[in-house]
Amino acid sequence: MPLATEAYPEQVTVWPKQGRHILAQFDDDTIVVYQAYRPETGTYAAAHGTFGVGFSYSRMSWVKPNFLWMMYRSGWGSKENQEVTLALRVRRTFFDSLLEAAVPSTWDRDLFATEEDWSRAVGRSAVRLQWDPDHHPSGAKLERRAIQLGLRGAALEAFGKTELLEVIDLSEFVAEQRVKVENGGVAAISTPRERVYRPADPAIAIRLGLAEWSR
Repeated sequence: MPLATEAYPEQVTVWPKQGRHILAQFDDDTIVVYQAYRPETGTYAAAHGTFGVGFSYSRMSWVKPNFLWMMYRSGWGSKENQEVTLALRVRRTFFDSLLEAAVPSTWDRDLFATEEDWSRAVGRSAVRLQWDPDHHPSGAKLERRAIQLGLRGAALEAFGKTELLEVIDLSEFVAEQRVKVENGGVAAISTPRERVYRPADPAIAIRLGLAEWSR
């Protein structure tokens, strides 16, 4: 499998336990995000390296850099229309631009003086932002927060047509790990290797309210 993986019990020891953090697999130039699709849409994307059958550029599409949040959302690939898990590699510069442009899904008083200001920003922005509880492999909520980004319009067009560098079908890997989780073997699972990601511009981290972290 093209993604680097690591035993979950080893990874969890180096992850922060609380606060807003972006956990992701990344290198100097790229970062991986995840989506889950119905079989015909996911298998087409994996086979062609781009979106086609069943994918719409007219709707908002959510991406998640955190594998375990994706697994919680898709039930480890068991939920209807989320059977195919895709790892999607994009440029870090593009991902950072999404973070910079993102507007929260709910009014953040620290960023917008009034609810009306926030509402206007939502209408103008092509990127939506949500912070949700991160999740243990069992599905239990954690104190750490995980990010997801909703893309539409120009941001979604760029994501699917110019910035998408690689599409990896993780469905078989996900199924293998799901069996282990269902059998109570969380200690035996592996997940894509993830570490705390920080955008290149410190101002973006401040705007997002990312918690400080050093390891």
